[in-house]
Amino acid sequence: MAWSEALNPGVRRREVFGWAMYDFANSGYTTVVITAVFAAYFVGAIGGGAPWATFAWTATLSLSYAIVMLTTPALGAWADARGAKKRLLIGITVGCALSTAALAFARPGALPLAIVLVITSNVFYSWGESLVAAFLPELARPQDMGKVSGWGWALGYVGGMFTLGLCLAYVLWAQAQGRAATQFVPVTMVITALVYAAASSVTFALLRERAVARAGSSPQGGMAASWQRLRQTLSHARQYRDFMWLMACVVCYQGGVAVAITLAAIYAEQVIGFQPQETMVLIFALNAAAAAGAFAWGHLQDRIGHRAALAGTLVGWIATCVIAGLATTKGSFWIAATIAGLCMGSSQSAGRALVGYFAPPQRLAEFFGLWTFAVRLASIVGPLGYGLVTWAAGGNQRVAIFSTALLFVGGLLLLARVNVRRGRAAAVA
Repeated sequence: MAWSEALNPGVRRREVFGWAMYDFANSGYTTVVITAVFAAYFVGAIGGGAPWATFAWTATLSLSYAIVMLTTPALGAWADARGAKKRLLIGITVGCALSTAALAFARPGALPLAIVLVITSNVFYSWGESLVAAFLPELARPQDMGKVSGWGWALGYVGGMFTLGLCLAYVLWAQAQGRAATQFVPVTMVITALVYAAASSVTFALLRERAVARAGSSPQGGMAASWQRLRQTLSHARQYRDFMWLMACVVCYQGGVAVAITLAAIYAEQVIGFQPQETMVLIFALNAAAAAGAFAWGHLQDRIGHRAALAGTLVGWIATCVIAGLATTKGSFWIAATIAGLCMGSSQSAGRALVGYFAPPQRLAEFFGLWTFAVRLASIVGPLGYGLVTWAAGGNQRVAIFSTALLFVGGLLLLARVNVRRGRAAAVA
C-alpha cells in the first residue's frame, strides 16, 4: 500500500517521516544509555562493581518510571486541553538532550550525580515517547495505524543502530589508543545527545500541531484540572473496558520487554560469557531484527487484526525466554536474541497501534499518557521482579529468565479479554 492511502486526509508523507524521525532520535537514548553502554558503566565503574550496584541501577530506573507514572497521564491531559503537544514535546526534548549530555560528568565515585541525571534524562525521554505517540491517530487512518506505527518503530531501531554504531566506532578507536572506559564512555553520552537533538529537529520542522485549545481551558486550571480529568477517565473505565483490559495486558508483557531492554547485556556477559564488544554487536543486531520486525509486522497487523498480531508476538517472547534460559553457548543465545529483536519491534508497534485504535479522538494525549503509565509500571515490575527472583535463587539468572516467560503468558490471557471492535466503538462514540 502507498503511503498516501494509509494517511488521513490532509496528511503529507513528509509529515509522517518527520513524526517517525522522533523514534529515530530517541531510540539512541535507550540503546546506548539504558541497554548497551551506560548500564554496565554505572554498575562497574561508578558503582565500583559493588554487590549493591546492580540493585542501585534497577532502583534508579524504577524511581524514574514511578515519576513518569505519576505525571504523564496528567501531562497528556494538559496538552490535549491546550492543543500544545508539539510545544511541550520541544521543551521535553531539550531537557532530555541536555541531561543525557550531562551524564558525561558522572565519573567513578559520583554516584549521587549519576542517579539524578539518569532519573532526569529517563523521565524526559518517557514524556517525549508518550507525547509523540499521541500524534499517530492524527496521521494514520484507523485501519492503517498498525503499518504507520510500524514505520515509526522500524525507523526508530535504525536510529538506535546508527547511534550505537557511532559509539561503537568511537569506543573501538579509543581502546586502540589505550583509553579506559572512564575516558570513552562519557564521550558516548555526548554523541547520543547530539544525535537526539539533530534528528528530533527534523520532527519539529515537519510535524504539524492539529489540536486546538478547548474552550474554557485557561492556564489557571493547571495540572490540578488535568488530574481531575484523568480521574474522570478512570471512573468511566467501564465505558472503555477493552482499553483497560489492554492496559492490564501491557503491564504484563511490557514487564518482560523491560527485562530484555535493561538486563540483556548483563545476562549475556555474566551468564553466557560475552565480552563487552561482543555485547555491543549483539545489541546492534538485536536492533536490526527489531527494525525488520516492526516494519513487517506493522503491515501484517492491519491484515490479520490487532489482537492476533499482538498475540503472535507474545508467543514469540515466550519462546525467547525458554531458549535463553536453556542456552549454554553464544550461538544458541544469538538465536534467542534474534527472536527477541523481532518480537521487540513488533510487540511495541502492535501495542501502540492498538492504543491509538482505542483512544477517543479528543483525548489522544491523555489516553497515550495512560499507556505510558502502564508501560512504566511494567518497567518497574519486570526488572525488579527479575532481580528478586535472581536473589531468591542464589544468583541463578536462568531461573529468573524462565520466570519472565510468565509475564508474557499473563499478557496472552489478558489479551483474550479484549474485544477490538467493541473497543473501537467506545472510542468513537
